[in-house]
Amino acid sequence: MPLDHAWLLAHLPHQGSMCLLDAVADWDAQCIRCTASSHRAPDNPLRAHDRLGAACGIEYAAQAMAAHGALLAAADGAPRAGYLASVRGIELHAARLDDIAADLDVEAERLSGDDNTILYGFRVSAAGRVLLSGRAAVVLDADKLEGST
Repeated sequence: MPLDHAWLLAHLPHQGSMCLLDAVADWDAQCIRCTASSHRAPDNPLRAHDRLGAACGIEYAAQAMAAHGALLAAADGAPRAGYLASVRGIELHAARLDDIAADLDVEAERLSGDDNTILYGFRVSAAGRVLLSGRAAVVLDADKLEGST
């Protein structure tokens, strides 16, 4: 089964033009690499003031993490909804994404975690040029966190 845009629409909560990724190019238990061309679309839902700022690449990375979770859950049962709890160490190497001619490569690597909280490192690049990178914490069930009400 190809892991194309139709697969992503069936396995991610993001629908319509908000599903930013085109396909899963490669993945294993620790890493995922996705491709995207939606950064060039004039109707990209993240565009503001006629541009797509580089920080929007964080949403591309978050969708790759969600796809990774869905792929891992396929063997274990139904995927669980995740929440992006924090991002850290963000490095922007471009001002915007909409002027990047090449497709985006969106990579996420599971650095650590347990059955509820996962730390990913991520990188968004195009034609071998890193556009942004950082780390993101994903929480799968906020009610299970210590100290939640």
